[in-house]
Amino acid sequence: MISADAPAVGRSATPSPDPSRRDLLRAVLVGAAATVVATCSQDTTGTVPRFPLAAGPEGGSSNAFSRALEGAVAANGRHLKIILVPTLGSIDSLRQLDTGAAFALARADAAENAVLGHELFSRPIPGKALARIYENYTHLVVPADGPVRSVEDLAGRRVRVGPEGAGDQGRRLLHAAGLTGARSVQEQWLGLAESVDTLRLGKIDALIWSGAVPTPALSALAQDLPLRFLALDGLVRPLRDIYGPVYTAVTLPAGVYGLREPVSTLGVGYYLMARTDTSERAVRSLLEVVFDRWSDLIRDVTAGARLEPRFAISTGKVPLHPGARAYYRSAHE
Repeated sequence: MISADAPAVGRSATPSPDPSRRDLLRAVLVGAAATVVATCSQDTTGTVPRFPLAAGPEGGSSNAFSRALEGAVAANGRHLKIILVPTLGSIDSLRQLDTGAAFALARADAAENAVLGHELFSRPIPGKALARIYENYTHLVVPADGPVRSVEDLAGRRVRVGPEGAGDQGRRLLHAAGLTGARSVQEQWLGLAESVDTLRLGKIDALIWSGAVPTPALSALAQDLPLRFLALDGLVRPLRDIYGPVYTAVTLPAGVYGLREPVSTLGVGYYLMARTDTSERAVRSLLEVVFDRWSDLIRDVTAGARLEPRFAISTGKVPLHPGARAYYRSAHE
């Protein structure tokens, strides 16, 4: 039985990233970037250019969307090929964009910080938006039979706030909820798959995840463990007051994860991004696939989404790539 209740979250040490994984991702990106340069230079010979896409963590919605997009591009016969590069999350994906990936998927709050050079980014990255693809929903998940029934109950407890490389939304929630200082939670920095396993085993008390609805890993967890999703609507205004309109009020619909009633929570847009030097031709070709196949791409990623140009171009402080501007002008003028 899955139930719904009230709002969110606070502190601990961030583990150092796994060097073997970092080295592997770096090697993949360097090789893929080299392939892009080589194949683009051979474009007149008929070689299809290959473009790395920083795709997010396996089991997450951005990775699911990326896999669907990879397949749609391959089936569409466009003159490009997408190479998926798994990452730890939005921050990691944006850093991969900075170091060679042609495209990336990332949360709007992380993307704004990246292009402005704020918070976890010491300088602006060379990235621009192609489209706002869908809305990410913040999930604050606890065992249904546990003692946590409200955000306030999390004080002093073990809370997964994200993996290193996913972003800082968990900490922002903690701060907005007043779970700081003496009321801090014990922050756990874990990947999505590890978070699901540790919650199932009772090694953490709660996890915070920002993703589309439904997120496959959480759907699978809900089959094994009765869950409660805490409402976060009370944190929307405090977060908007501090960080601006990037955050909105959204609702987890009844039926997903076995929920018997809707749960009010926090939404943030998810952007398809490109390096500034990614060719306008590649950007336009990719957007043609996105809009030709949007219903297929989003169907298994998030509930009730509809991709329309006026929604897609709403990318806040992140400017559109010139190729994206050209696409929207030509396709929707």
